[in-house]
Amino acid sequence: MTNHRTNPTLTAGAVERHLRARRDTGRGLLMPYVTGGITPGWTEYLRAFADAGADAIEVGLPFSDPTLDGVTIQRASDTALARGASTRRILADLSGLPGPGVPLVASTYYNLVLHDGPEAFCDALRRAGVGGLIVPDLPVHEADELADVAAAAGVELVLLASPATPQPRLAEISRRCRGFVYAVSLMGTTGERAALAASAAELTGRIRRVTDRPVLLGFGISTPDQAREARRHADGVVVGAAVMRRVLDGAGPDDLRDFLAPLRQALDQECDRPR
Repeated sequence: MTNHRTNPTLTAGAVERHLRARRDTGRGLLMPYVTGGITPGWTEYLRAFADAGADAIEVGLPFSDPTLDGVTIQRASDTALARGASTRRILADLSGLPGPGVPLVASTYYNLVLHDGPEAFCDALRRAGVGGLIVPDLPVHEADELADVAAAAGVELVLLASPATPQPRLAEISRRCRGFVYAVSLMGTTGERAALAASAAELTGRIRRVTDRPVLLGFGISTPDQAREARRHADGVVVGAAVMRRVLDGAGPDDLRDFLAPLRQALDQECDRPR
């Protein structure tokens, strides 16, 4: 395994190329989430995710006021911050690791980007081996500066689309995204839910009409059945709150590998269905 600092696959556009290549084989994409700094050995979860069949991994940089996140991710952020987690420390943890073999995508709020300045922030991501960035509170009409800075640093900026996004803006979001389009399945915060929102199918259909970029569906996906249904509409899924609830309950890397394996299997089964 190679170190992130010297990983030759970390070139501009690597996240999107990686996801496109896997999608184009018919594979359903799986991106689990972990809050950086949540436990002393939190980076061990990255290898467990990759071993479970993750196609990319989302690493949350905790923020004190995560307005788009539900109770579980808020608790995870509070726990990490109480342990002394910071963007600098989390990226330092990543910098010293061998790569997990799949792209890392950071997610955080715009306040943290502005704290050090977009250029310094994106440069730090890149040095730590992070190829993508999700900023959920950054609207597309205010994304020009960060999009340009991220591109110059070789970091792919991912924007979010929701069921309430008008079609013209949806086209602009899809055009400005790099890596993939993050489709928010419902109007609300992150968190586990009993069923996949009905709005998910309509939203992903509208996105697919304006872009060929990979579409990952998130918010409320936590079971194999939900992953299977989501794969019928999107290229893959993001699984966050369900993972972090288990971490908060004491789950270790092996436990999470076992949790993700049935979701991986469900995505693969849905890909094998005759169309």
